[in-house]
Amino acid sequence: MDRNSLRKSKLAARDLVESALRKEKSKRICELLTAHPVITDADHLFIYVDFRSEVETMDLIRYLIAAGKTVSVPVTLIKESRLQAVRLTNPDTQLMPGCYGIPEPTPDQIAKATVDPAAIDTVLIPGSVFDTGGGRLGYGGGYYDRFLTESAPRAARVGVAFELQLVDRVPMEPHDQYMDVLVTEQKIYDCGRNRHA
Repeated sequence: MDRNSLRKSKLAARDLVESALRKEKSKRICELLTAHPVITDADHLFIYVDFRSEVETMDLIRYLIAAGKTVSVPVTLIKESRLQAVRLTNPDTQLMPGCYGIPEPTPDQIAKATVDPAAIDTVLIPGSVFDTGGGRLGYGGGYYDRFLTESAPRAARVGVAFELQLVDRVPMEPHDQYMDVLVTEQKIYDCGRNRHA
């Protein structure tokens, strides 16, 4: 199956997950994440804000802020084809619908709380398709691939997905970035050795 067909089929399957079950699976993923050193040892985490049928992250964002972590989230800069990192301290008041309807920091928050992505320790990354070796297919824009290589090259990369999004092997292209860790509702896959091979 080619990359586009694979992406479409996995996203369609993810969209079919009933919302209560998605919430339950997301909660389990967050439990696994918050016990893992990639989260516990990190001071600054860059976390996507969930949209549509993605693994839900809002409870995790609130939990980490309450735990005293620095949490930044993406703003999509379409003209520049890149992501900007903006710190949140209160996600309930500092987010609004942004690019493509995805929740993003308010203009006021962007103006006062944009952070240097080089300071990020861990990046939590959504996607359409993953494999247990750390391969990832995003949504086709390449935003996270560029962010990881250009803006936050030293950060640990954590793919976050439901088990149904996994395949034996993602058809990777040269620009595609590998994950260090992949977390689903069933388990944590350590893929770092593949990325650094």
